Amino acid sequence: MSTHFALTSQTAVVTGATGGVARGIAAELARAGATVYLTGRSRSKLEPVVAEIAAAGGAAVPVVCDHADDAAVAAAFDQIIHDAGRLDVLVNCVATIPRTAEEYSASFQSFWLSGPEVWDMWCNIGLRSHYVASIHAARQMVAQRSGLIVNVSSAAAAHYFHSVAYGVGKAALDRFTADAAIQLAEHGVAVVSIWPGAVRTDKTQALEQAGLASLSDAESPEFAGRAVVALATDSDVQARSGTAEFVAALARAYGFTELDGSQPDLPTYGGVLP
Repeated sequence: MSTHFALTSQTAVVTGATGGVARGIAAELARAGATVYLTGRSRSKLEPVVAEIAAAGGAAVPVVCDHADDAAVAAAFDQIIHDAGRLDVLVNCVATIPRTAEEYSASFQSFWLSGPEVWDMWCNIGLRSHYVASIHAARQMVAQRSGLIVNVSSAAAAHYFHSVAYGVGKAALDRFTADAAIQLAEHGVAVVSIWPGAVRTDKTQALEQAGLASLSDAESPEFAGRAVVALATDSDVQARSGTAEFVAALARAYGFTELDGSQPDLPTYGGVLP
């Protein structure tokens, strides 16, 4: 299935695009021809992603934005829509994740042994921030009567994955996907959650080295990006609106593959941090 340049003239926003899954999604959207606006708190961390996309022939624009600041988010979307004139795809991927192996272990201990800051880590940036970004995107998409919102979630929404707060956050995100899809359907806007499996990123590789994660069957960040492109180029994407689906299942349905041409098996666990 060829999607090269299939999104030419379209505008996409990928939140938290300084690394990880978001970086791979941004690269694939740009490869498909979209102009991709990348949000992140640090211009210095966004610029290497923009440079990589430009070197591959794509178009990307950095937008410095702290997704914990509602006013900053509103200003960012105002800027993007003013500059681009439209918004076709929003990918909610921004997240706060543990910075060290010690923080990672603490965030996954039994909930009564941790403080409320663990809830805030998983459910503020990564749940509330997705809701707020979607408000601004939906206003433009409803006005133009078209658009796609993709929430990067996890199978931890449906299966226990070490952390109560993490699972609750992902379950709530998928509930948002389902309910927002109902309200947006008549306006031509689709909302889909995707579930990557284990993903090989700089941060998860560091966790693997610390003995806190296994990446033996890990997916590339670009694999999730190909899922987003497939959804964005599907003329019948409304049939999937409101659903939450494994990236590997979407690969089988749409016919895209990993970077090496393989088709990863469906994960049998809750998933790892996006």
